[in-house]
Amino acid sequence: MLSCRYERTAKQMIEQAIGSLSVLGPVVLLALVLSLMLMVLLRPWLARYAMVRANARSSHHQPTPQGGGITVVVATLVVAWGAVAISPDLLQDQGGQFLAVSAATALLAVLGMIDDMRSLPAAVRLAMQCVAVGAVITALPNELQCFPQVPWWIERICLALGWIWFINLVNFMDGIDWMTVAEAVPVTGAILVLGLAGVVAPLPALFAAVLLGAILGFAPFNRPVARIFLGDVGSLPIGLLLGWLLLQLAATGHLAAALIIPLYYLADATITLVRRIARGEAIWQAHRTHFYQRATDRGLKVPEIVARVFLVNLALAGLAFITVAARNIIVSLAMLAAAAAIVYWLLAAFASGRNPR
Repeated sequence: MLSCRYERTAKQMIEQAIGSLSVLGPVVLLALVLSLMLMVLLRPWLARYAMVRANARSSHHQPTPQGGGITVVVATLVVAWGAVAISPDLLQDQGGQFLAVSAATALLAVLGMIDDMRSLPAAVRLAMQCVAVGAVITALPNELQCFPQVPWWIERICLALGWIWFINLVNFMDGIDWMTVAEAVPVTGAILVLGLAGVVAPLPALFAAVLLGAILGFAPFNRPVARIFLGDVGSLPIGLLLGWLLLQLAATGHLAAALIIPLYYLADATITLVRRIARGEAIWQAHRTHFYQRATDRGLKVPEIVARVFLVNLALAGLAFITVAARNIIVSLAMLAAAAAIVYWLLAAFASGRNPR
């Protein structure tokens, strides 16, 4: 009897995954094509109005246009709204979140576009990020809590602070060609797989699919040596969307998986920030002290660095899948420890300048 029940459940999961893939697969492709086309059309305009000159902190030696992230944002929102218009069932009582996430993404894109062309004060950037995150948090259902033992209002404050930090760390980590691609593709791909398996709701699975496709459409132009940079117009909204996707995963009871998937970014950016604060540096100013930047200064080539970051992120996604499948605290702790060990190994290799194998 147990065997029959298991087989029936597995069959239902496979049928659900096939049905979801028939919808989300074309969404990925459509977002990819739209992002690619927009990139071709907009790159000459960005080369005229958003050119970045090389400086002492740059990884490039030639002037390069930035702001290519606008194609990622536009493709993501247009395809997501189109999919919802065709299949309203994708919302599943998350219409308020869909509107809030879309509006916050657009707000941060506008903020980033202005900052790419004319640098904004750090206080203005932070204020707008607070508005964007606050809008999305307000739209979250009251019953959504990752730690039910903690008072609701305390968790919401911590969530806001952590989310703002996550947006900025994605921005900070976008310092060499393909770095954001090496992070965002495994994260969105993992969320998409979990959506196909029914672990996360259809709406986050949809956003993961469109963001994955849009980033893949941008990737050829950012391939080392990049012909265009993502810019704040892309990194800020991508940070917001990735944070929302990971929150949706954590809200399903898979907090360990939500921590494991972005662990390399969390570790590199957070450790670097703490080190800079300890040295009394102005943390809002540009620098070259992230672990991956130190690796370039010690002789590792950009393709070697991003390839290893990508492979580590794939390994982290695999460990996250194990925690989701097991739903066991012991397994989750073991996978967290394994993820920490993998990330430590990569950070240590980057810091020493060794070629990690």
